[in-house]
Amino acid sequence: MSIARAFKLPLRIIRISGQDKLSYLHGQVTQDINLIKDDNFMWSGHCSPKGKLWAVSRITRFEDEYLMIASEAEAETSLRELKKYGVFAKVEIDFAECEAYGLLVEDTQTIKDAFDVNLDTDSTAFDVENGKLLKLDAHRFILLSFNNAGIPASLSLEADSTPFITSSILAGEPALSSEHLDEFVPQMVNLQALDGISFKKGCYTGQETVARMRYLGKNKRAMYIVSGSASQHIEETDIELQIEDNWRRGGKIIHQTFDGNTNQFYALAVMPNDTPAHAILRAKNSPEVDLTIQPLPYSLEDN
Repeated sequence: MSIARAFKLPLRIIRISGQDKLSYLHGQVTQDINLIKDDNFMWSGHCSPKGKLWAVSRITRFEDEYLMIASEAEAETSLRELKKYGVFAKVEIDFAECEAYGLLVEDTQTIKDAFDVNLDTDSTAFDVENGKLLKLDAHRFILLSFNNAGIPASLSLEADSTPFITSSILAGEPALSSEHLDEFVPQMVNLQALDGISFKKGCYTGQETVARMRYLGKNKRAMYIVSGSASQHIEETDIELQIEDNWRRGGKIIHQTFDGNTNQFYALAVMPNDTPAHAILRAKNSPEVDLTIQPLPYSLEDN
């Protein structure tokens, strides 16, 4: 019997509608919004005029609206900034009345049965009853559930979302905690590796900085996956790197989780992009926790 696990996620969904929705959103984010269809989702960044990320989100289209899915801190900031200039366009921007669920399955048949969708296509987004289903890979999905519909009865809802958050970290999917908003340019969190930056689309807020990082080779940082054993739950902000007998600042943690069942700490950290894969690292505020770099599931070369 296939195992299907569901988790309520701490995500918020911004809805953008109205006559100018495409042109307005296109001028605000790093993604080419012309590529967003009903049957796909794409990564995107929403930057300040200086090219620093306010939010990293997945964008899809549903019922003639665009939906931006991001962490609570990112979504709140992104909504505020989108609404600030939205008054000059024919758009409506607000939070959607929607809940997000992460789904972990052994095989896609479970999803096919639960939602009656054809997953044997190139589509990554599907309209389902009372919502939208995003296919992250063969074993991970996000369900956007409207009208308080919840999840299908065939799926089992678990109280602790750690397994899904861990899977997102191990997939190298960026998310910014509140203290790191407006700090990193998109390439520093590997957004180009997720096809989240269009270098052909024309002007958008922060474009000059993003383009400079690509064409002038100015970017010196990247996002890494790190993990280590810990005897108890830890919340970390910084990583230290060993150089001979000394410890120096190695990077900043932007997203993290702790699995109490395995006593494993997992995190995404922005570090110098020449950090060797075998670097000796530790958590700054919990120096007894040794950290190792895990392989990214994608290339960091600009697409």
